[in-house]
Amino acid sequence: MNKIQVALVDDHALVRLGLKTLINDQPDMEVIGEAGTAAEALQMVARLLPKVVLMDIRLPGEGGLEATRQITARFPDTKVVILTSFADEELVTSAILAGAVGYLLKQVGNEEVLRGIRAAAEGESVMDAVTTTRMFARMRAFEQKADEDAFHDLSERELDVLYEVSLGKTNAEIGQILNLGEKTARNYVSTLLEKLHLSNRIELATYAIKHHLSERMKRE
Repeated sequence: MNKIQVALVDDHALVRLGLKTLINDQPDMEVIGEAGTAAEALQMVARLLPKVVLMDIRLPGEGGLEATRQITARFPDTKVVILTSFADEELVTSAILAGAVGYLLKQVGNEEVLRGIRAAAEGESVMDAVTTTRMFARMRAFEQKADEDAFHDLSERELDVLYEVSLGKTNAEIGQILNLGEKTARNYVSTLLEKLHLSNRIELATYAIKHHLSERMKRE
């Protein structure tokens, strides 16, 4: 069996020792190198070409994120998994942008670390449960803000008209539902097209659906 070759990058020798013991006890993986700084990490990876690197973020010198960026750019077959104490959503995003395939907190159990190494070796992405929950919460917050911004310049009456357009209603039907004349409804649709920089009713409907207008209308 070809073992998964793992390299450890952490400026705390005791952390590396604990990880090394854990990993070397597994029949399918082995630690082939260690480093305590970003510069040492780059030299080690260039020399040993490990399959997986467990990388701390807080390192002397350029830091773990920059080391990750350089490793993944120069050695695409080496997979970097961030292993850190910091459960910060911005750091997770930065790590992914730097090329890391995973982000694990040091507080997770040994089995989760081992699963992360195996997943990374197979080219899969990996995050622990806490990090995943925080990232989804962050994504939902961004999505909610995007939805709010999407309708920022529209009046309540324009939102009412847009909602009816999204339901496929004609100008005459919109006028009847909202107690407007058909011409007035048509003018509202024209205004919506101009404000949202769209070309036709289909694009208006798509825009409303994309930004969850129906959910907003239900809340109000």
